[in-house]
Amino acid sequence: MRQYDLVVLGAGSGNMLLSEEFDGMRTAIVDPDRFGGTCLNRGCIPSKMFVVAADAAEDARTAQRLGVHASVSHVDWKSVRDRVFNRIDPLHESAVEYRRGKGVDVFTEAARFVAPKVLEVGTERITAETIVVAVGSRPVVPDIPGLDTVAFHTSDTIMRIDDLPASMLVLGGGFIAAEFGHVFSSFGVDVTIVQRGPRLLMAEDEQVSQRFTELAAQRQRLLLDSEVTAVEPKGDGVTARVAGPDGEHGVEADMLLVCVGRRPNTDRLRAAAGGLQLDEHGHVVTDDAYRTSVPGVWALGDAVNHFQLKHVANAESRVVRHNILHPQNVRTLSNNVAPHAVFTSPQIACVGLTEQEARHRGIDFVVSVRDYADTAYGWALEDTTSFVKLLASRADRMLLGAHIIGPQAATLIQPLIQAMSLGLTVDRIGRDVMYIHPALTEAVEQALLGL
Repeated sequence: MRQYDLVVLGAGSGNMLLSEEFDGMRTAIVDPDRFGGTCLNRGCIPSKMFVVAADAAEDARTAQRLGVHASVSHVDWKSVRDRVFNRIDPLHESAVEYRRGKGVDVFTEAARFVAPKVLEVGTERITAETIVVAVGSRPVVPDIPGLDTVAFHTSDTIMRIDDLPASMLVLGGGFIAAEFGHVFSSFGVDVTIVQRGPRLLMAEDEQVSQRFTELAAQRQRLLLDSEVTAVEPKGDGVTARVAGPDGEHGVEADMLLVCVGRRPNTDRLRAAAGGLQLDEHGHVVTDDAYRTSVPGVWALGDAVNHFQLKHVANAESRVVRHNILHPQNVRTLSNNVAPHAVFTSPQIACVGLTEQEARHRGIDFVVSVRDYADTAYGWALEDTTSFVKLLASRADRMLLGAHIIGPQAATLIQPLIQAMSLGLTVDRIGRDVMYIHPALTEAVEQALLGL
């Protein structure tokens, strides 16, 4: 059995952990898939490259409001796709070569625990003083009658299709459905989204969720409060039985995209054999320093947290690296301020509590909402639907939550994230900071002054 100082399971954010401080140690990294994990190969990065192309098509079609008469004559899907993956795909081999050149043993077969701190990788067994579990997550495939008889895609495969379908049926109403709904409808695909709840993006602030649903309904067919009860093949496509407020009916489409959530890959790891404690969702249980129930074993990323966000995993990786190298001075990480963005149209960004969460907790808070239309740049955009919504504690004047729907939302929210992270009152960030005129940040400034 090979003995290591450090073994990292997972080459996504786990690969980022292996800094030069570990040079000279006996190290190994194990991943049966591509280096870069979900983010690089099947998630954040390629999907946003598709979103940029979709934004360009949508901007051309909607430029008439500015007096610019433009149209989209054709979307060359293969060129869009190949621009993305011709850039991404070579990175796997170069990453493997780089690690091996640094003296790291790279295993490309799946790892399974056979005992605490003992792993079976292919036909080999390895052990280490320190192990980091960063095995990521994968799409959930729901138990729908007939799903095993039809061709369907998940976020893992949809970006690599050869041709655009004429129509697409999307199961789910979360981040992935919102982003791919935007991409494919912008490229001319007739998109139908089936969502169990009354709105899309149900986890967002209700006011944001409602506005987004209204806007999405202008571009896609939304079947809300509905559920797919069965699917079956129909030619080269699919027919789904959809039960909703008006009863059950059939919906046909050329392509089916299933995006109803993700699950941690810990079940493939035989975590119990390794002595790891899991929660009811299959995530590895850790403390705030990311120590597991087994001394010397750490965990991070989608295998641990419910956020499924790359920037959270990156922050965790930095904390775990420090803690492995400095066991007498461990750091912790609070996820109380964990922002996210949805790169759909319009863009959405959020940090902290929603209004409904604040009410449920019985917090005494105030709300301020400012439309983009109240700013000079909002006028320039002819924007009539975007807004900034802020919640603050009446007791200590701190921000509780920030919610933005509209162009550049993911960028506009950053000073609010910093304020929440650094404990700044709304007075300081509203009155003691200058905001450039006539930038969109004036919408943020006006919302703060409104508090």
